[in-house]
Amino acid sequence: MKKIFQFSVLVFSFCVFSQSNLEKATNYYNTMQYKKAIESYQKVIEKEDVKSHETIFRIANSYFYINDYQNAKKWFDKVYEIQQKTMAEVNFLKYIECLKANRDNETANKILKEYYSDNPKKLKTLAFQKRNLDSINSEKSLYTVKNLSINTPMSDFGAVKYGPNKIIFYSTRDTAKMNVKIYSWNEQPYLNTYVAEKNLSTGEITNVQPFLENLNSNYHEATVAFSNDLEKIYFTSNYLKKNKIKINREGCSNMKILRGVIKDDNIIKTEVLKFNDEKYSFAHPALCDQGKYLFFVSDMPGGYGCTDIYYAEIFEDGTINTPVNAGPMVNTAGREMFPYFTDNTLYFSSDGHFGMGGLDIFEAKVGPNATFSTPLNLGEPINSNMDDFSFTYDITENTGYFSSNRAMGKGDDDIYYFIKQKPEKYQIYAGNVLDETTKLPIPFADVKVIDAFGDTVQTLQTDTVGFYELKLPCDSEFVINFSKPDYNSKNITVKTDSTPLKEMKNNIVYLVNYNNLVVKEGDIEKVKINPIYFDLDKYDITARAEIELDKVYYLMNEFPNVIIKIESHTDSRGSDLHNLTLSDNRAKATQTYLLSKGISPTRIVDARGYGETRLKVNCPNGVKCTEEQHAINRRSDFIIINESNAISYK
Repeated sequence: MKKIFQFSVLVFSFCVFSQSNLEKATNYYNTMQYKKAIESYQKVIEKEDVKSHETIFRIANSYFYINDYQNAKKWFDKVYEIQQKTMAEVNFLKYIECLKANRDNETANKILKEYYSDNPKKLKTLAFQKRNLDSINSEKSLYTVKNLSINTPMSDFGAVKYGPNKIIFYSTRDTAKMNVKIYSWNEQPYLNTYVAEKNLSTGEITNVQPFLENLNSNYHEATVAFSNDLEKIYFTSNYLKKNKIKINREGCSNMKILRGVIKDDNIIKTEVLKFNDEKYSFAHPALCDQGKYLFFVSDMPGGYGCTDIYYAEIFEDGTINTPVNAGPMVNTAGREMFPYFTDNTLYFSSDGHFGMGGLDIFEAKVGPNATFSTPLNLGEPINSNMDDFSFTYDITENTGYFSSNRAMGKGDDDIYYFIKQKPEKYQIYAGNVLDETTKLPIPFADVKVIDAFGDTVQTLQTDTVGFYELKLPCDSEFVINFSKPDYNSKNITVKTDSTPLKEMKNNIVYLVNYNNLVVKEGDIEKVKINPIYFDLDKYDITARAEIELDKVYYLMNEFPNVIIKIESHTDSRGSDLHNLTLSDNRAKATQTYLLSKGISPTRIVDARGYGETRLKVNCPNGVKCTEEQHAINRRSDFIIINESNAISYK
């Protein structure tokens, strides 16, 4: 796929018969005949152990440029071992591509952090992009993709919508010419532009024909863009002189962007756009929705990497303003290619942003003053560990095309059709679950989202620091239930409005640990309270008594399955009958208080006084005891009688 921008074309013929294999390989490498270079390098490798740093790099680069990432990785391993952090960033990014193409993501991520350890801003951006990509790949994708039947064993890529039911694409298939010239980079025919019919229901394209009689030549013509009325065309081509390719000192030809008018199946009034420069390449034209701006790719000086994305304003009279670099948010030290602009979003391919291997497709929103947001990876299945590029999207149909040389394809590059589901509009609701008493995080608490019909629509657990994050659809109302064994269960009602992606963060939820509210005495479990004080010889609930009884109410309210019985006791002073009656009245009074707070009568199975019949301290009638000992015997117990079900969830 590297041919797509590196349209530079070898036209020199070298007499290499008397040269050594290394000299032949060097000549082939310098003229971008990478397959032949590898053949010669292989002969060198068979005879000797290659130690030259430059030769090692050239072997790695040669494999890289023909998309043999497995062998490229082996040689880039050697390059990185030698150079480490001194490795040029553009070459380092190639190494990262190779690692990820071979699914060695762990190593790639490790050395990314090492390489950019002195660049915290870059690391922050990469970390943000990685989190976003991990999130996208962990969820069900919005995209459904399929490989088109039109693909051949050669390179087919770049489907662009042309009118309501036609598609323009580019291919090295040789159906258009009898005498086909071969491109030495990858030994395939040169690119040509084709038009085909689009099946509006399946996305398949059929009835392939060469596009425009005078567009296709013996060399590269590809990557076109059209004005909205389909009358003007922007396209990429080699520099030609007298119908022959024009070369520079290295034996290569750069590319240029032209504009013309389509009439009677021909391009007329062809003009080379003024910003072109024969010293550099300009390619991949794309127009914004209203045709006011032209996006393209160039390797001209002043950029940030190998190839950068630029844009230029098109005035009403057709003149084009000075191109502007899209800036460091979009462009990197690597390759940014294949811009496509729609719905205030720039789509493009890059190997310099955090990706999955090879070129990946990214999207960046355009803000005020032509600022771009951090590019985000579209994730699987649009992207793979190989090259993914030439993304086009029809927002009215939620369909589009992209190209890839991923595994299981039909050829070098294949065209894929996709359908995108409309994204659900949601808001973020997030926070932490903490222990009410200790204020410490509660890890692995259960979180359930319950809709208006009472159905649970989401479930998750808090992480090790008690954090939770939920995506809730807009304009809805939910009950969020928080719970954990040995804790109470809490419901919170949350309403979302119509603002997509609105964030409601730092929502703290406190849960109560059941074990902090009870005390065990042998096999008996009681509500943990201080002694309940009554006035002398009375059973009215005092203000001091209410404080303790409210603790009983709190436990019963937080744990609705708790069932209790109330036992009230006196000391031995006074008559046995009087004490029995007094304690029973006090038990009934505490029961009445709890019922008045809303506790169901079914949850208090008994409220009974026992007088002095169950003394905790042996102070019966006639035995002299201290006031403290008598106080221990004057008590009310709230005994939990269904321990196994007491802390069941609501």
